[in-house]
Amino acid sequence: MANKINIPWQEKPADCKEVMWRHSNNPIIGRYHIPTSNSIFNSAVVPFEDGFAGVFRCDNKSVQMNIFAGFSKDGINWEISHEPVVMKAGNTEMIESDYKYDPRVTFIEDRYWITWCNGYHGPTIGIAYTFDFKEFFQCENAFLPFNRNGVLFPQKFNGRYAMLSRPSDNGHTPFGDIYISFSPDMKYWGEHRCVMKVAPFDQSAWQCTKIGAGSVPFLTKDGWLMFYHGVINTCNGFRYSMGAAILDKDNPAKVLYRSKPYLIAPAAPYELAGDVPNVVFPCAALEDGEKVAVYYGAADTSVCMAFGYIDEIVDFVKNNSL
Repeated sequence: MANKINIPWQEKPADCKEVMWRHSNNPIIGRYHIPTSNSIFNSAVVPFEDGFAGVFRCDNKSVQMNIFAGFSKDGINWEISHEPVVMKAGNTEMIESDYKYDPRVTFIEDRYWITWCNGYHGPTIGIAYTFDFKEFFQCENAFLPFNRNGVLFPQKFNGRYAMLSRPSDNGHTPFGDIYISFSPDMKYWGEHRCVMKVAPFDQSAWQCTKIGAGSVPFLTKDGWLMFYHGVINTCNGFRYSMGAAILDKDNPAKVLYRSKPYLIAPAAPYELAGDVPNVVFPCAALEDGEKVAVYYGAADTSVCMAFGYIDEIVDFVKNNSL
């Protein structure tokens, strides 16, 4: 369980009957938050020093995708760099990158690890680390193209790092299941195992086309709680919603429970309309052992937040499991 931190929080509205609820001032980060941005979304946040730090996807007005560092005292009001992250060589020579998008951030042992979708002859999983969110050191790509949604666990298993990902294709992938891979050194990855597949259409249609790991999993009394996105291909295109799964604490390749109903689906105006409409895309979760604040991208345009009580979410997933 995590140490207590002062996470961003709003109490549940009196008229809310759902297990999770949205921040009343969503979006908390708008598309034009920095001078060059066309959109800011699908970004990652962690506790850092006396506040929070993050790595943000900021597409510029040429719609070039890149990642930017930012800091906040309260996790809601953010100062994001006006310049993208510049990498130095980490455990390999520098790797070319056509684009960087959809970062996640994980603290493991003594440093913060960043994973993102890295453009190297198609999308794959880029890896870097930082100690201060000012200097970043790029490591070897984890996998061959094509792959997306690389999410590291915050601890090792039998001395090995573990990462969730979704093998894909070079386009707007019309398929996708979640896999796990292991590494002794954050350079060479193997033992790839399927963790979770899409749901049958007649059982849970919101996640019948593809699924992908969202936030960095965190431990609860029942196992690792992970928020993920599920996709259905409708007559109006893809629709992304958020669910949750509970993975075995010792064997994270084993799914104990996964939500049959979604937790949050596109419904608010900022989720329904944007550069890519009908998207709720979780990328980070801050928790204090009792409560959780989830950061998600809305309509590929802005950053939003949702809240919930961990025990209530766990009970919801266990009682409504696929």
